[in-house]
Amino acid sequence: MKDAFKKILKILRNIFIGIFLFSILSTILYRFVPVPITPLMIIRCGEQMIDGKEMRIKKTWKPLEKISPNLQQAAIAGEDNNFMTHFGFDFKAIQKAREHNEVSKTMRGASTISQQTAKNVFLWPQRSYLRKGLEAYFTVLIELFWSKKRILEVYLNVIELGDGIYGAEAASMEYFKKPAARLTRNEASLITAIFPNPLEWRPDNPTAYVKHRQGLILNLMNKIEPVKFR
Repeated sequence: MKDAFKKILKILRNIFIGIFLFSILSTILYRFVPVPITPLMIIRCGEQMIDGKEMRIKKTWKPLEKISPNLQQAAIAGEDNNFMTHFGFDFKAIQKAREHNEVSKTMRGASTISQQTAKNVFLWPQRSYLRKGLEAYFTVLIELFWSKKRILEVYLNVIELGDGIYGAEAASMEYFKKPAARLTRNEASLITAIFPNPLEWRPDNPTAYVKHRQGLILNLMNKIEPVKFR
């Protein structure tokens, strides 16, 4: 009985070590190479198949230099004002969100671009304590092994921006018929405005609420420091 228990513990230990090493190696690998596919893309393909739709993944990886500075500025303004200065977690934003959620029926999140990137690249979308814990772990890893420039580059290349549409380049071509490098401030802010609900909202046919979000983002774009990387 003891031998069997020891064998089980050894197997579990080896599995844990294997997963740990794989997480480190994959994080280091994605520092240099484009992310080919994400768990969310696979999940969405499964949902399309179940619904009888054609499975599609529209994405074109672009280096950050070929993504409009307007979209870079809009993404940080709309999603994570302190992206350039925090180490993956914005504790002031977390505290403000907690205080807001205690007194309001509308829930406010405080996930940083780093946290969203960790989730998008390595994890599944459904909320749970397990996923949030793994999200924090991968957030620390990418902050350790990637630069801020790389985090934003990956974020803008894998984020879901429509039904089967992922990343800035695919979204720009789908909605505005131009490469992401040529996005204007208005177009960039409209794309950013749909980040929270890309399956329901469209930047080329914005609802009143999307236009409201766009206005807030444009205002913040003027207030935060211009995005610059060495």
